[in-house]
Amino acid sequence: MNFRKAHKEDLPAIVRLLADDELGSKRERYEDPLPDVYYEAFAAIESQIGNQILLAVEEDKVIGCIQLTMIPGLARQGMKRAQIEGVRVDKDYRGKRIGEALFKEAIAVAKAENCGLVQLTTDKARKDAYRFYERLGFTASHEGMKLIF
Repeated sequence: MNFRKAHKEDLPAIVRLLADDELGSKRERYEDPLPDVYYEAFAAIESQIGNQILLAVEEDKVIGCIQLTMIPGLARQGMKRAQIEGVRVDKDYRGKRIGEALFKEAIAVAKAENCGLVQLTTDKARKDAYRFYERLGFTASHEGMKLIF
């Protein structure tokens, strides 16, 4: 297994992963052709400094993804933080520590970028994900809130 940054050509595989889950199946549109909104979003990610999608790849197949965004800030004496979102592992590869390896890679990138912490949110319905993040050392130190338009 290798890790690399996503390219535009990887979008169908990434959206397939995002849609292949109980919550994602209601949120995403994995279609052929892929809706333009995904290409527009990916172009915006690529153009923003410190924003990327990391992939876990095995034999040219995308088996995992994670979006990693570096966020500069003034709080905590100007500490930069890393935000993790859009974490998925192909259902045929779950239980093989792919997610753990992907997180270790993302955390290594965040450290190399001089981030002082890595943060994420998880849907309260994702009980397995919550346990997974705790096992990796994340703590539920804050209560997250969203305003959806």
